[in-house]
Amino acid sequence: MPVAASAVYFLNLRGDVLINRLYRDDVGGNMVDAFRTHIMQTKELGTCPVRQIGGCSFFYMRISNVYIVIVVSSNANVACAFKFVVEAVALFKSYFGGAFDEDAIRNNFVLIYELLDEIMDFGYPQNLSPEILKLYITQEGVRSPFSSKPTDKPVPNATLQVTGAVGWRREGLVYKKNEVFLDIVESVNLLMSSKGNVLRCDVTGKVLMKCFLSGMPDLKLGLNDKIGLEKESQLKSRPTKSGKTIELDDVTFHQCVNLTRFNSEKTVSFVPPDGEFELMKYRITEGVNLPFRVLPTIKELGRTRMEVNVKIKSVFGAKMFALGVVIKIPVPKQTAKTNFQVTSGRAKYNAAIDCIVWKIRKFPGQTEPTMSAEVELISTMAEKKSWTRPPIQMEFQVPMFTASGLRVRFLKVWEKSGYNTVEWVRYITKAGSYEIRC
Repeated sequence: MPVAASAVYFLNLRGDVLINRLYRDDVGGNMVDAFRTHIMQTKELGTCPVRQIGGCSFFYMRISNVYIVIVVSSNANVACAFKFVVEAVALFKSYFGGAFDEDAIRNNFVLIYELLDEIMDFGYPQNLSPEILKLYITQEGVRSPFSSKPTDKPVPNATLQVTGAVGWRREGLVYKKNEVFLDIVESVNLLMSSKGNVLRCDVTGKVLMKCFLSGMPDLKLGLNDKIGLEKESQLKSRPTKSGKTIELDDVTFHQCVNLTRFNSEKTVSFVPPDGEFELMKYRITEGVNLPFRVLPTIKELGRTRMEVNVKIKSVFGAKMFALGVVIKIPVPKQTAKTNFQVTSGRAKYNAAIDCIVWKIRKFPGQTEPTMSAEVELISTMAEKKSWTRPPIQMEFQVPMFTASGLRVRFLKVWEKSGYNTVEWVRYITKAGSYEIRC
C-alpha cells in the first residue's frame, strides 16, 4: 500500500520541531515527543531508519542538519516513504537555490507549508515535480547567497500539464531538425574458472535516449524480446519471424512509458521528455554472448621464476573492433623483474597493484593476440607460502555489439503535424566485472 502518512516533522539536531504537518487524526500531536525520547536521546539514530513505538512507525532521514520524520499508524510502504522524502528535499532545494538546512527552513515557513499541502493529500504522495509545481506555486524562496539565480522558462497551458499525464514534457517545443538518438549500453559481468567453465554470467543494460522533437510526439519502440514478438504475432495473426529472441529480466521503465499499453500489447510506447533521459533498464541471465575468451597458463618454476602465457580471443565479428582493452594479470608481491613478448598492444609491470597490465588500443574481431612473460621473483629465507592467485581482470568497450543480443526492430515517431524525423541507434558493450580465474 502507499505511504498513508499521518504526520511529517522537520526537526533540528537538538530535537526541536522546525515545522510539521498533520495529515490524519489517527496520531496525537505529541508523537514527536516519543521520537525524541526513545530514539534521539538514546543515541540510536544511526542504527535503523525505521522504528516502531507504541503502535506507530517512524521513518526518518537526516539531510544536512535536519531530521525529516514520517509517522504512520498502519502498515505502509517504507521504500515509498523514503522515495517521497528524497524527492521532497529535491523540490525544496529547487525553490531554495540548492540549499536545504535549518536556516533554509526557518526562512521559508510559508512556502514550505504551501508545498506540503500540494505534495501530500491525506497522507498520500502527489506530484513532486519541480517543473510542474513551479507553474502554479510561483512564490520564490529565500535563497542562499551562493546559489545561482534560476532561469524561468515560460510554459504554456499549465493547467493541462498539471492535471494531465504528461508532466515531464512542456508544450510549445520547436526544433528546425527533429532527431532521436538511442543508445543501448550493456555491461557484461563474468566469473570464469581456470578450466574455462562459466561460474557466473549476466548482462545489465540500459536504453538511453536523447530527443530533440517538436510538439508532443508519440514514440513506439520495438525490440527483439521474446514476449513482445509473441504478442505481436498473436495480434497480427501471423507466425513470428525467424531470428534470435531474448528474454528480458528485471525490466524497469521511465515514468513516460505507457504501462497499460505495455501490459496489453508488450510494446514500449511513450511521450518522451525533452533532451536526455534513461528510457529503461534490464538484465539478461541466459544466452549471453561473451565478447572475449581468455585462456591463461601460469607455471611456477621453483621459488624464483614464473612463466605467464595469456591468449585472448575476440568472439565478435571480424568487421567490428573493441576499444580501450586492458588486461590485468596478477603476479606475486615478491616480483623483481619481468620480460614481455606481445603480439599486439603494450605490456608493463605495475608494482603498485602487483599486476602485468596489457593494453590494446584497438582490438579487431576474430583475432587471437598472445602475451608471454617471464617473471623473476625475489628469493626469501622465510617459509614459502602458496600464492593465492587473484583472477585476471579485463576492461573493454565494444561498439555496435550487444552481449545480450538485444536489437532495435523499429523506432516509430508520430506527431500530428507529420514532420520527418531522423533516428540514430547505437550499441555499446562494456566490461562490468569481467574476471577469469587462473
